[in-house]
Amino acid sequence: MATVEEPTRPAGRIRDAARTKAEILDVATQEFARAGYTGARVDEIAARTRTTKRMIYYYFGGKEQLFTAVLEHAYSAIRQAEQEVDVDHLDPVAAIRRLAELTFDHHEAHPDFIRLVAIENIHEAEHIAASEQLGALNSPAIEVIRRILDAGHASGLFTAEIDAVDLHAMISSFCFFRVSNRHTFGALFGRDLVAAEQREHYRIMLGDMVIAYLTADRAED
Repeated sequence: MATVEEPTRPAGRIRDAARTKAEILDVATQEFARAGYTGARVDEIAARTRTTKRMIYYYFGGKEQLFTAVLEHAYSAIRQAEQEVDVDHLDPVAAIRRLAELTFDHHEAHPDFIRLVAIENIHEAEHIAASEQLGALNSPAIEVIRRILDAGHASGLFTAEIDAVDLHAMISSFCFFRVSNRHTFGALFGRDLVAAEQREHYRIMLGDMVIAYLTADRAED
């Protein structure tokens, strides 16, 4: 495959490569989230970034590589947020509620990420599976949940036999569904899952459900 040479920069204009790439990623995130991988057009991304299709190919290599870069960027942002989670000073029950609330807040604040994940699932995670960066990107949240579960079981507060990945899935599923399915759910049941007046209700409900499961009395066999 021939190497794409960097286009000549316009006279009098110094292009900041890092800023240009960041702008392309930002607009590409919006375009892929809006139109999906198949429907997104590199020409449209170029027009919205005031750059050229050739420049995008120079930086990223093509549409497939650009979509992979968008996923890598989105997941890296979430992993960075997970690294900033501080619940070590809380008791296990308060810690798991706080973690659930943080997940709730992050999913609500990043609807484009929700759409990107849904799109990548349609493509059976082929881009994630092929990405060395995503394959090596560990989830700090799993280790945080593991520590909370260990503390909860040691203190006798938690009775459920559940591992960190399953608990992460339990929390994420509610947060993801609330954003990804808001339109179909609203059309079927006449209820907006992300309505501002219901936000705190669902936020508390999530924590209550998770804690109820972890602390439920379980009869001996």
